[in-house]
Amino acid sequence: MLLASTPDNPAWGLRICEEADLGSGTVYPILERLVDAGWTVRRAETGEHPGRPKRYYYELTATGRQATHLASERKPRLFGLRPADDGGAA
Repeated sequence: MLLASTPDNPAWGLRICEEADLGSGTVYPILERLVDAGWTVRRAETGEHPGRPKRYYYELTATGRQATHLASERKPRLFGLRPADDGGAA
């Protein structure tokens, strides 16, 4: 969600929670850490927003985009698991 956001279709906290199927107690602390690390910026919604609280929009910075690019190039960890053997029975 955050990677796909654009100025015309920004990411905000509750939308990220819904699309990731995660609770706000998980998502908002992560967003705050990303802001603190300089990987995202947060900006408050301007204008009228009747009937709901003001939204905060999140956007990746150049540093955040570079970090996500580097992370996507890494090989996944197996966490101590061995890859499946393609050679038949042991």
